Amino acid sequence: MLAILQKLEQKRAAAKLGGGQKRIDAQHSKGKLTARERIEVLLDEGSFEEVDMYVEHNCTDFGIDAEHIPGDGVVTGSGTINGRLVFVFSQDFTVFGGALSERHAQKICKIQDMALKVGAPVIGLNDSGGARIQEGVASLAGYAEVFQRNVLASGVVPQISLIMGPCAGGAVYSPAMTDFIFMVKDSSYMFVTGPEVVKTVTNEVVTQEELGGAVTHTTKSSVADLAFENDIEALLSTRDFFDFLPLSNREHGPTRPTNDPWDRNDASLDTLIPDNANKPYDMHELIRKVVDEADFFEVQPNHAGNIIIGFGRVEGRTVGIVANQPMVLAGCLDINSSKKAARFVRFCDAFDIPIITFVDVPGFLPGTAQEHNGIIKHGAKLLFAYAEATVPKITVITRKAYGGAYDVMSSKHLRGDFNYAWPTAEIAVMGAKGAVEIIFRKEAGNAEALAARTKEYEDRFANPFVAASKGFIDEVIMPHSTRRRIALGLRKLRNKQLENPWKKHDNIPL
Repeated sequence: MLAILQKLEQKRAAAKLGGGQKRIDAQHSKGKLTARERIEVLLDEGSFEEVDMYVEHNCTDFGIDAEHIPGDGVVTGSGTINGRLVFVFSQDFTVFGGALSERHAQKICKIQDMALKVGAPVIGLNDSGGARIQEGVASLAGYAEVFQRNVLASGVVPQISLIMGPCAGGAVYSPAMTDFIFMVKDSSYMFVTGPEVVKTVTNEVVTQEELGGAVTHTTKSSVADLAFENDIEALLSTRDFFDFLPLSNREHGPTRPTNDPWDRNDASLDTLIPDNANKPYDMHELIRKVVDEADFFEVQPNHAGNIIIGFGRVEGRTVGIVANQPMVLAGCLDINSSKKAARFVRFCDAFDIPIITFVDVPGFLPGTAQEHNGIIKHGAKLLFAYAEATVPKITVITRKAYGGAYDVMSSKHLRGDFNYAWPTAEIAVMGAKGAVEIIFRKEAGNAEALAARTKEYEDRFANPFVAASKGFIDEVIMPHSTRRRIALGLRKLRNKQLENPWKKHDNIPL
């Protein structure tokens, strides 16, 4: 009996050593943790339970049969983050460069299936050279099996991808179908075709970092949501982020105890809006003064800065926040901001997370570049997302809400539950100057008359009371009471029930 137990310990030790000490040292020399070290940082101490530790590849071609390493390049299992269940796979770059084989894929699929069965999130730690070439189409089939499960799990359990090394070719499509992607600066990258192929086909000379590094994907492409300085920071931030999410679409999000009073007034908000209507202010200030303990986890902060998205809490419960940012492009909606916010709204709706919308939007960004690149269809994505959402929706208009952008930003007409406006709100088809120039174009040469008309238009429409008189605004509230109003609204909406007509699925304008 003792001999058998000893043999088990030896097998476990061999599996935990992965590709061997030399390759582990090489991983460390690049500033990267190993697959198992990453799991240790991500999960609660001692909570990880591994499955398929002894799985080996089944390939016999090109001499690969001579080397069999237990685990086959991926560590899989489950554990807890702050006591809540999560399933994890962590690719091991020390074993065949983390390349995905048929058995490697089967291991990932097994925990995806289990996560779906029990209703728990999946976190994937990606660090792989791609498909294992020696296995040919069997490896590609493995990828497709993983992809299929990503799709089935979408909207059922949260899926988070951490890119902590290379992720190239077909491998990128699994993270792309997950809900959130976090990357590590200078050590992770994602691209469909690498720099060498790009140079061969298009004669463009580009580095891995420029083509698909963390900064590129969190600023230009929006493929990734956040970029971190190193593995440790990425993993610890993922722990914080995980605390905002429900385990599945069948469960409510976690509640965190807070000493922040629900009815806390903040007098500084009464002076947040500048006297000059064209002067910007930072919408982050309002968000942090409304949520519990100023704790706001922003997503995609470096892409489409004219809109802010992220998670906070009110009375300890998670809320999703969407807010126009007057500091960037005056808060206009454009293609990038519409796509960014639409996907976030749909995530919140899928997982029953209430949506708080702060509005200060002068309209859609004009220009040929926007029109030719499809602002009509991309803007419609955000409109569609808000209109189909059945979760509690509370909207606060702080200043401008002009034109179609007023409609899009969770207006009463898109089934907003509580729509509030500050006294500084201006709800109209367009700004006074533009409106007057169109309505009174015959008086174009008379500056004095136009000034008088502009003043008349401002007095008539540059306020929230016309919309309030029609019932489009539920109440004009004092800025300092915003948190209290939102907290009360969320309490009232806790048992909200609203269903869309039956359909196989919708056809959002992609």
